[in-house]
Amino acid sequence: MERIKRLIPWIRKRSTVNKSIYKAKSLIIGRKKGGSEDFKPCFFAFFDVNNPHQKNLVPKEIKEFEGIHKIVIEGMQVNYLLPGNDLVINNLERVEIIQDGEHIHVRGKQTRQ
Repeated sequence: MERIKRLIPWIRKRSTVNKSIYKAKSLIIGRKKGGSEDFKPCFFAFFDVNNPHQKNLVPKEIKEFEGIHKIVIEGMQVNYLLPGNDLVINNLERVEIIQDGEHIHVRGKQTRQ
């Protein structure tokens, strides 16, 4: 019984699901400073061009999340940028961001290039 009482806040927290769909050509996923050891704030920056890190561009939209433990990227080709520890996803038609408690799932449709 004690174990179930400890799990109830976790179950309640996981039941929050937010889903958003964005039209963008590329996406940068980055971790912000702050947060705890296991839970960090992160951001998603949407662009209308591929490889926005090579150009000095402002994103068309930024989505920020607090207290995230894990980001799961499903079925897409991803590039890792060593200097900033960011991820870049190019050749997008659309991208779907689903927040399920402290986890974020990223799905989308990429064109082949």
